[in-house]
Amino acid sequence: MRERVLVLGPPGAGKGTQCKLLAVARGLLHLSTGDLLRAEVAAETTLGQQVKAVLDRGDLVSDHLVLAIVRNRLALHRKGWLLDGFPRNSTQAATLDDLLADLGQPLQVALQLQVPQEELVARLLGRGRSDDSEAVVRKRLQIYVQQTEPINAHYQARGLLKCVDGLGSVQEVATRIANSLDECQRGEGTIC
Repeated sequence: MRERVLVLGPPGAGKGTQCKLLAVARGLLHLSTGDLLRAEVAAETTLGQQVKAVLDRGDLVSDHLVLAIVRNRLALHRKGWLLDGFPRNSTQAATLDDLLADLGQPLQVALQLQVPQEELVARLLGRGRSDDSEAVVRKRLQIYVQQTEPINAHYQARGLLKCVDGLGSVQEVATRIANSLDECQRGEGTIC
């Protein structure tokens, strides 16, 4: 398969879980930017050394470094892939579009997992992390709404955004995602 999929959604929507299942079910390379960064650091590549230096200073990894790592992985992989955790804002979305065009691997669909905010809060608090107080969780969701959610409009304008109900069991959501991707391949279904 040569599906090229971006999975979007707020913290707690189940992106990581669904991406892992989708990658196995459809034979796709799962590119989680957090995992990619950690792998580069562990492999002690030139990019990994740059990432480590940034992280050691307590800074955020620049878009330039993240894109360089994504470019390296996709340049070596001509089969299908799914991207999770990037882009995080409209500028990154536009830059990612350019990178994918340069590689001849344009995005085919952006799946938006939709989950009501109170369910997201409950899910995130239910993980039991010591740093996940309700105030912290709500702030993370607010940051998502302000900074990341606007990229939905970018993909909607390009006719690539497909909304998927993220409520229900893991398997129910996985089935909805698979059905949405099958519809896209057939040129059917509605874009949200």
